Amino acid sequence: MIFQFCIQHIWSFLQNHVIDSSMSEKQHLNPEYTLKKTIVMVGMMGAGKTAVGRGLAMRLGVPFLDSDTEIEVAANITVPEIFDRYGEPFFREKETQVIARLLDKASRVLSTGGGAFLSDVNRRNITDHGVSVWLDADLDLLWDRVRQKNTRPLLRTPDPYGALAEIYAARLPFYAKADVVVKSLPGFSIDEMVERVIATLLTERPDVLEKTDA
Repeated sequence: MIFQFCIQHIWSFLQNHVIDSSMSEKQHLNPEYTLKKTIVMVGMMGAGKTAVGRGLAMRLGVPFLDSDTEIEVAANITVPEIFDRYGEPFFREKETQVIARLLDKASRVLSTGGGAFLSDVNRRNITDHGVSVWLDADLDLLWDRVRQKNTRPLLRTPDPYGALAEIYAARLPFYAKADVVVKSLPGFSIDEMVERVIATLLTERPDVLEKTDA
């Protein structure tokens, strides 16, 4: 009964929250670019999906949403707590439903969890409603960014580096299916990464992003 109540609570809250969060995002008055489809940031934990995605949304003058954050606000508990209480399969099921709901909105920038793009359903939904951008970061860079944090459920093992390396190797073939690939380098600032993403989209996906006429 408690489990069923939790599920119902998540969905009744989530529907209202997604609408409210979208309306609260303020767009720039004169954005330099026109975004025609939702940009979905994919990649490993620590690749910079949230930081670069938020910067990209500000640059384009569109809303930014993070699927993990949407799930946490809806459930009123953190992603690690969801993993602990209900397990990864439950989280992945809800993650897929949340991503589908967020894609069914006006064009925006959406950051997803590291495991989201492994799902065939998620990849198909993203392709149908947006464009996937893989922030491709090397293993050493990822480790440097995540090793000081205890917020990654999949790294809570006696050998977190080994776990990260195993996850990295297993997920690379899925990330390689992304529509657009942008290399994430250690010396690049968030602003520089944002410009790299924009330049790549303008070149490779003009159906997604175009310059606004002056």
